[in-house]
Amino acid sequence: MGSLLHYAVIFLVVALVAAFFGFGGVAGTAMGGAQLLFWAAIVLFVISAVIGLVRRA
Repeated sequence: MGSLLHYAVIFLVVALVAAFFGFGGVAGTAMGGAQLLFWAAIVLFVISAVIGLVRRA
């Protein structure tokens, strides 16, 4: 698992545990961090795929 996706999953688990115990602020912050890391990983993957396709051509 990639480093960014690994941390996104960790933040997601922290958010779920915090929400379960009633810490809404911590859960919201952790969920925002998880979303940010997930989308950053997706963007970097797409950029890497495009560069790889351009180099092959």
